[in-house]
Amino acid sequence: MTSSLRSDGDRKSSSPRARPSRQRDAFFDNAKYLAIVLVGVGHAWGQILDGNRTVETLYRVLYTFHMPAFIVISGYFSRSFDLSPKRVKRLITGVAVPYLVFEVAYTLHRRASEDPQSDFSLLDPTYLLWFLCALFVWRLTTPIWQTVRWPLPIALGIAALASVTPTVGNDLNMQRVLQFLPCFVLGLVLRPEHFQLVRRRSVRIWSVPVVAAALVIGWWSVPRMETGWFYRNAAVQDTGGPWWSGPVLTLALFGCSVVLTACFFAWVPGRRMWFTALGAGTIYGYLLHGFLVKEGSYTGWFQNSFLDEPLGEIGLTVLGATAITLLCTKPVQRVMRYVVEPRMDWAFKRDPGDAARGREKRNDDKAGGEARETSTAPAAPNGSGEKVSV
Repeated sequence: MTSSLRSDGDRKSSSPRARPSRQRDAFFDNAKYLAIVLVGVGHAWGQILDGNRTVETLYRVLYTFHMPAFIVISGYFSRSFDLSPKRVKRLITGVAVPYLVFEVAYTLHRRASEDPQSDFSLLDPTYLLWFLCALFVWRLTTPIWQTVRWPLPIALGIAALASVTPTVGNDLNMQRVLQFLPCFVLGLVLRPEHFQLVRRRSVRIWSVPVVAAALVIGWWSVPRMETGWFYRNAAVQDTGGPWWSGPVLTLALFGCSVVLTACFFAWVPGRRMWFTALGAGTIYGYLLHGFLVKEGSYTGWFQNSFLDEPLGEIGLTVLGATAITLLCTKPVQRVMRYVVEPRMDWAFKRDPGDAARGREKRNDDKAGGEARETSTAPAAPNGSGEKVSV
């Protein structure tokens, strides 16, 4: 994703003479693209789970780590977040506004395709929009996690308590917000050297038997464990399980998520690939592909008997990966930028600090220009010799 996963560092103005002070890391763009492809594939598989143990096994393994990996990256790029006006504006325009726009859009889509009486509810996120709600809350709490002494154990404790607290309710999908919180906090505490550790050749080799073991455990769990646990969106009381199983499964799933996420990162290429540039547009693929999945669900397309056959399942997988790839491309970004990443300068007060720094910069430039004029340089016609602010 771009707005939701990019660093909160300063955005540099472009100039022909200016060189970027910080290059995009191909590894993270690759990781974001591959993770969003897995999200799209997972949503496609979720429509054909009934009675298909093989697909459900893959689905469970995928759901153990694909969103945690995405959330870890989100936390990693939120390390510099504070409550300064600049970053609050970016949080509003990059997370809150897209949530409001797409919540309305998904409701209108459902009204047109399935239920004309479908209600608007800004507190009950539709389908995949829970992630934007969660990211908004997580980023607002970032200063807290960067202040406390043991952020990750505290976050795990909150997630465990949420798993046994049905009164948390569904407003803003708060169960998911709290149960996935440790993954975000983990991203906050990680440093570049930690990602270097999991990208070693030895980790890449060991990841193969680990993933194989995960597939075996996933196959074993299909008739013995509710798939809903992998969504982290309900308390244990809602599943009919004993209260103590909530904290146990919360910690176990977190441990499995960390291990499989490490395996995923181990295989992410660190060099530029043909899909690296798509990593900057994953928010577009994430928000838009849900319309395709929902339309297929509303029209009964996923009920086609062909999808019960191995060739159909493979075709659906390829279709899901291709569709979300296309939705991350530059043409889609150009068309949808005004709703996915709106600037909205008109909606915010001007930061007095920025204004003061701008005046100081102009004064410095003016003084420098005057000094140059009085030395050796002739005056440029039409003011073309004025220094460009970068």
